[in-house]
Amino acid sequence: MTDGKFLRLTPELYNYLVAHSGNSDALLAELADETARRMGGAAMMQISPEQGTFMTILARAIGARHAIELGTFTGYSAICIARALPPDGTLLCCDVSAEWTAIAGRYWEKAGLSHKITLKLAPALDTLRALSGNAIFDFAFIDADKSNYRNYYEEVLKRLRPNGLIIIDNVLWNGEVLNRHNQTADTRAIRELNDFLPNDNRVEMVMLPIADGITICRKK
Repeated sequence: MTDGKFLRLTPELYNYLVAHSGNSDALLAELADETARRMGGAAMMQISPEQGTFMTILARAIGARHAIELGTFTGYSAICIARALPPDGTLLCCDVSAEWTAIAGRYWEKAGLSHKITLKLAPALDTLRALSGNAIFDFAFIDADKSNYRNYYEEVLKRLRPNGLIIIDNVLWNGEVLNRHNQTADTRAIRELNDFLPNDNRVEMVMLPIADGITICRKK
């Protein structure tokens, strides 16, 4: 294994990257600001602007019509996904927090996207297992409780059409995937999925150093 080609991303270079990643989005910036004010340290669960734009581009590129998101928080990623869907597209959002998703709902209304989004307030596995077992989704984003990541992956994959995409968030876990002293359930679950995916012949996949690390899986 070579050392690889990488660039250390300083705060200044990151700001340059964001400034050169398309037009700024006032609505998403407002949502990010409110999330930071109201959620405190929990605001770190929100995806980064460049990750959101990347997901919008991916969903548009594959012509996604039906999408699912596991872990909605205050709705930033849902806006990024729903914007990529056609007028009759659908996004199913799964979360367990009425408090967090109440913020999301207000911003979905502001964005004019509420007609595309259905929110299910229940454990995501329960919601998934109540769905048809057929291939009903084109695009999926997994960002809920980490201890269930493998279960989420399996339940989503069986409901994903061929050539559909699964995006899995936080796969680098702030670098803790390399800390063998960290044996929390969440950390172990992320490591186990990371180790499993390169050998899963049902998908083509890549892990990318975007934000806290994302893995993209294309169903064969």
